Amino acid sequence: MRQSNSKIRRALAFCAALACAQPGLAGARQPAAEKAVMFIGWRAEAEWGGFFQALAKGIYRKHGLDVEIRLGNPQSNPTPMLLAGRVDFTAGSSGTSLNAAREGAPLMSVAAVFQKDPRVLIAHPGQGVDSIEQIKGRTVLVGALGMATFWPYLRGRFGFTDDQVKPYTFSLAPFLADKRVVQQGLVTNEPLALRKAGVRDPVSFLLADYGWDPYMTTIVTTRDNVEKRPQFVQKFVDASIEGWYSYLYDDPAPGNELIKRNNPEMTDDQIAFAIQAMKERGLVDSGDARRMGIGAMTDARWEHFYKSMVDVGVLPAGVDVRKAYTLRFVNKRVGMR
Repeated sequence: MRQSNSKIRRALAFCAALACAQPGLAGARQPAAEKAVMFIGWRAEAEWGGFFQALAKGIYRKHGLDVEIRLGNPQSNPTPMLLAGRVDFTAGSSGTSLNAAREGAPLMSVAAVFQKDPRVLIAHPGQGVDSIEQIKGRTVLVGALGMATFWPYLRGRFGFTDDQVKPYTFSLAPFLADKRVVQQGLVTNEPLALRKAGVRDPVSFLLADYGWDPYMTTIVTTRDNVEKRPQFVQKFVDASIEGWYSYLYDDPAPGNELIKRNNPEMTDDQIAFAIQAMKERGLVDSGDARRMGIGAMTDARWEHFYKSMVDVGVLPAGVDVRKAYTLRFVNKRVGMR
């Protein structure tokens, strides 16, 4: 009996040792999470909510990533950070990636969170601006970035002129002082701010509804990461997509708490308004994303936007559009609801 018990003990000890040596078995050592840094270049807001949700709910960790989200300001320049390897991912757009391709910078968009640009033109109610065409001839407040992007498109399509434009300084005061003025804004932000300032029903024209079709909040990384660390990029893209589905369709409270922790000025009503606008306007989950999942991109859409920018003189002909993006990591219906 003692000999039999001794054999059993030795057999159990051998099985335990074998389990520790085999991946996936009890007691196996799990690989350390890969560090990934995402630079969003702005304050923490609901417009970045899916990334914060993925961090707060452990979705990145589930995919084997230890993610840090770094904030910024309007003067932040993410390109040198990416090229120097100080960050792994940044938020961009069709425009920023096409400019990188034009300049030969080895950066690529690997997913597009926003299918629609949230930018709007806003007018006072009751001022005879019931359609976007009626903005022609009125003073429009546009920022420097807008003058280099959407304004040339609107100028070409609707006959707007540069002498209509006055600088937009990110203050509502000039708009509030003159009911005839039109200004740029974000559908997720300015309409609520204007209502709080006494403009009961501001008239908003979402530029995406009028043919302006860049991808926004694209996930940008280096070509080196795409070619040499594809699994790393795929994990980050998949986890971010899952975070966005969770933020829009589950309880967004974990992401919201992290947003407010990083931006104490952000209020619950601002966050709720932005989430509602993202859903109602289909900023994230619309178009190709409804068929192929959040983050979706297509060759045709990239080509169309590039051609529209060439047509209005924003970009030169001859840019290799395929260097601005890759479809390798998207259109896989990850996390679709």
